[in-house]
Amino acid sequence: MNQIHLLSEYQQLLFKDGLLTETVFNGMETAPVVLLTYNSKEVVPGTLFICKGLNFKEQYLQEALEKGAIAYVSETAYASFEDVPHLLVSDIRKAMPPLADLAFNSPWKSLTSVAVGGTKGKTTTIYYVKSIVDEYMESIGGRESALSSTIDNYDGVTRVEARNTTPEAVELQALMRRAVDHGITHMEMEVSSQALKYDRVAGLRMNVGIFLNISEDHISPNEHKDFEDYLSSKLKMFALCDHAVVNLDADCIDRVLTAAKDSHTMVTYSTENPAADYYASQIVKKNGETHFTVTCKDFSEDFALTMPGLFNVSNATAAIAAAHYMGIPVEIMRSGLYHAKASGRMEPYTSQDGKVTVLVDYAHNKLSFENLFQSVKEEFKGYDIVAIYGCPGYKAVNRRKDLGEIAGKYADKVYLTVEDPGREPFDHICEEASYYITQQGCPCEIIEDRGVAIHKAIMECRRPTVILILGKGNETRDRYGTKFMHRPSDSEYTRMFMKFYDEAPFHALELPGNGTQPPEEYYAKTLES
Repeated sequence: MNQIHLLSEYQQLLFKDGLLTETVFNGMETAPVVLLTYNSKEVVPGTLFICKGLNFKEQYLQEALEKGAIAYVSETAYASFEDVPHLLVSDIRKAMPPLADLAFNSPWKSLTSVAVGGTKGKTTTIYYVKSIVDEYMESIGGRESALSSTIDNYDGVTRVEARNTTPEAVELQALMRRAVDHGITHMEMEVSSQALKYDRVAGLRMNVGIFLNISEDHISPNEHKDFEDYLSSKLKMFALCDHAVVNLDADCIDRVLTAAKDSHTMVTYSTENPAADYYASQIVKKNGETHFTVTCKDFSEDFALTMPGLFNVSNATAAIAAAHYMGIPVEIMRSGLYHAKASGRMEPYTSQDGKVTVLVDYAHNKLSFENLFQSVKEEFKGYDIVAIYGCPGYKAVNRRKDLGEIAGKYADKVYLTVEDPGREPFDHICEEASYYITQQGCPCEIIEDRGVAIHKAIMECRRPTVILILGKGNETRDRYGTKFMHRPSDSEYTRMFMKFYDEAPFHALELPGNGTQPPEEYYAKTLES
């Protein structure tokens, strides 16, 4: 159970950490704090409310106080609430991790945790590790592991769609506390560069830290000013981990290996270098499965993956190295990897006539695009390749060039569609992104509605085709301005329109402007089902 602390204890903690700049108790120093949050909608009587963010408004504090907040933490005192107890700090982001650690009583100390960092593959690797750990826990009568990922968060009772790759410190430690209180002993978590740069995971200690790879991404005024800032942020993970698992095939490997010394121990893995501590070799495709052998000092064993993508062997090898460190038997590693699935990650759908294969995936940056397109080109020889993706607004603007050049090089056609445009006009994003696609000689069509783009791509297939629907996986919303607009996921759209394709006369149903279209009542009926 979570121990409740007094308001004065939070003040003393901030003072000890050198973050406190002013204290006003107004006789409330012995008041018990029953909740710590920055979301005014969550406030209950006895809450310590955090005022954070560039978009913070005094009305949020007003709402929190009306709901029973007893004090607030902020970088600024609010004159309208001068009699309200408050703790002023020099840096609200640096203050949140220790506040959360006290509020939730260091739940990470009761968890065996695996953290995964890198530019691409974090989600897949997390789910590989989770599948192995969960099979192991089942074999010993334990609970399913907790999870914090790009796709969803799981605390032992509830599973909710994630908003950030790594939650803010308050949310993350609250999730961990719920997991521990539900009897969970293991947890897997993705750690983003933003989480490391802005101290969301500061003060935590992870048992295993996996470093997958690094390539230029998230470079923008709102994220990382340059590649050095991005890389140095990523490398901060090692100082938080007891045991490092490092991909010897990663770029900037000398920098990575040097930083990995901040962990207590380290091992390496590779699909290219036999000198690695865990070496994956003999990689072959058999009956739709990927088979490979991993050799280390303690074993040389065969494994198989059912999730598509030859590049996933590297992610699986990282999971094997982490599981070996945790003492999980090889036979459970083998079974866990074979049965591993990640919602919205390399999800395959095939038409009844076998001509159309759709892969739904979260690939959204240069490295993930390169690996995915190269793998598809090798695995689906003789197939046309159609890509559907978008680029976010005012973020990672380098993707417009990088993704456009890669998609334009490998694809026979590209559909540009919406992907979290935020405050930037959709047309402006696509005007820039489409330039790099057409420069490669690839036709490009712009359709803002993701559902319409997916529908059109599937129904226009006339020969063996692989359709890659990228960037959003099983996410069910897009960010416009500061609001989220809800919609079906790419997987839901795909299931719906593959059914259209399978039931269409001659498998060649046309769209508006080219002939006929599905009857409205048929479309509505399929939506309902």
